Amino acid sequence: MNISGNTILITGGSSGIGYEMAKEFLKKNNTVIITGRNDQKLQKVKNELKGVITINSDVSNANDIKKLYDQIAKDYPALNVLINNAGVMETINLQNHKLSPGELTKEIDINLKGTIWINDTFLPLLKKNKNAATVAVSSGLAFVPLAIAPVYCATKAALHSYSLSLREQLRNTDVKVFELAPPATATDLIKNFKESDLKDVTLMPVDKMVAAFLEGFANNKFEICPGQSSQLRFMSRFFPSFILKQLSKPVAAMHAN
Repeated sequence: MNISGNTILITGGSSGIGYEMAKEFLKKNNTVIITGRNDQKLQKVKNELKGVITINSDVSNANDIKKLYDQIAKDYPALNVLINNAGVMETINLQNHKLSPGELTKEIDINLKGTIWINDTFLPLLKKNKNAATVAVSSGLAFVPLAIAPVYCATKAALHSYSLSLREQLRNTDVKVFELAPPATATDLIKNFKESDLKDVTLMPVDKMVAAFLEGFANNKFEICPGQSSQLRFMSRFFPSFILKQLSKPVAAMHAN
């Protein structure tokens, strides 16, 4: 993949991994469009990243996605890279919670359904343009779950499976399908976790994680697993019971509380 001269849409680009991607792609002379749900955060990014284009859009809202597509197709028809980065992560005690059905499954709406809907909507536009790609940001937890975040991990495992299928179905097109499976990364996504939950976890700096992504992206590495994510993938294949037990240690503390 060429990593300059592209028109790139990054969902959930107002913070964390998406923000860092936007910053780095702008340095490489790309047109970068980011989406988010918070106008104040989007304006802050616009003030900080010269040249970034911001659009308020919710990936879990089908009407928002249609409006987003109409705007992009009209104003930025050269769009050739779609990065599905929007995501949320919650710890949930499945034995003891007060969440409504909608709250319980909101991670499915944003992390999984949002990606599927956006790919489905934007694929015709991507197929018209050269050097085209879609990227799903999954997680190292796609390979083995962290039991205290059950719905999040389920969505990322589903995204991994979906990406494999999408890649096969687009094999006869010029659209490349990438999956980025970050390890635990130093972003706001983990703000709901207690220090004890992350006792044996080394957080990867977001700039290093994105640098690893850009290297893999430029070299057409379709499954990019930076840092400890690669270890999780290996352990899930050869020592699945052991690594599941290790990642399930925080469950005892969750139930005690």
